[in-house]
Amino acid sequence: MTHATTHSASTANDATLERDLAVLERKLATLVTHTRALRAANETLRRDLAAAYDRNRALTERVTAATARVDALLAKLPEASS
Repeated sequence: MTHATTHSASTANDATLERDLAVLERKLATLVTHTRALRAANETLRRDLAAAYDRNRALTERVTAATARVDALLAKLPEASS
């Protein structure tokens, strides 16, 4: 192999390596972008879930209070005579 042939093969290998690195760089950038988007979506879902738990707790408390009021009212009603 002559010096020119070796240089030519080396240049081709360098060009292939540069293309491969560029492809890898684009894929990595896409992965980073998707990861950031998923983290943001996950944080939003965590906040939404916490809010849903809070609403559920508040509604449960309201149902418990309403049940107690209904039970108190029922206890005040006179017994039905048969």
